[in-house]
Amino acid sequence: MIETELSAPAAALGTWAWGDIGEPGDGYFGSGLGLSDLHEIVDRAHSNGFTLWDTAAVYGMGRAESALGHVLSDYERSDYQLSAKFTPQLAGDGENPVADMLEQSLQRLRTEYVDILWIHNPADVERWTPLLVPLLRSGAVRHVGVSNHDLDQIARADGILQAAGFRVEAVQNHYSLLYRKSENAGILRYCRDRDMRFFSYMVLEQGALSGRYSPANPMPEGTNRAASYNEVLPRLRTLTDRMAAIGARRTASPAEVALAWAISKGTTPIVGVTRPDYLDALVRARAIELTHEEIVELEAVADATGVDTRGWWEQEM
Repeated sequence: MIETELSAPAAALGTWAWGDIGEPGDGYFGSGLGLSDLHEIVDRAHSNGFTLWDTAAVYGMGRAESALGHVLSDYERSDYQLSAKFTPQLAGDGENPVADMLEQSLQRLRTEYVDILWIHNPADVERWTPLLVPLLRSGAVRHVGVSNHDLDQIARADGILQAAGFRVEAVQNHYSLLYRKSENAGILRYCRDRDMRFFSYMVLEQGALSGRYSPANPMPEGTNRAASYNEVLPRLRTLTDRMAAIGARRTASPAEVALAWAISKGTTPIVGVTRPDYLDALVRARAIELTHEEIVELEAVADATGVDTRGWWEQEM
């Protein structure tokens, strides 16, 4: 049985963009990160109490995990938490592909266990979920979450684990002002009722809700996110302007307002960090308390944009 409940800071730190590390500009985000940049980010994060790092083997096909393992090696293992993922599409054909992929991740992360292991998507709930049980029993995995699952799939995975004395303790889905399908489908309420922590990713929609980009200042051409978002930036202007106005009352940026909104909804945002000053913004966002009226207004303005940011990897909720 799990002896300790899953605990986490107000926000987790995402390393999707860390998969770009290597050749400058190589990767989904075109960020060209270097290890020296990441050391400064980690130091700033830990000094502000943000110690939960979310990664995946698929982020740069291992590059993000390797970079994270390198920069965290300066810290005691008890000083941070690791959130890693099993991606069914990368599974091998061994006796336990979940264990095999985890072992590779552990080597790259330079650790003997992960605090949370997620089933990255619901390719086959009944096939993959039982393979988590021996990993929980061995201690290689401390807690289990499911990502990109709908309500029925979450319940089925939880039932499989409950039969073995464990449970699903967290859900990680795309959730932002522009994409509230998990809320509309009742998943947030389901998690609250069962003490499952809901982790929201893409809260800033890869920068589209940060206030940094506009039709006059689009995302860098040639990156995947530019292809996804640049054409809708004109439709987002009303929303980002409203976020800026709400933020101005608190000396906060649109990004900080978007993050404060996600926290106010009872979720734990996963924030991609590629610069140390992003941590300062997260500290400020953590302290913002939006009013009920502001939350309702933001959601209404977001709905009015008509923008649907469901990713190609996501099913309908």
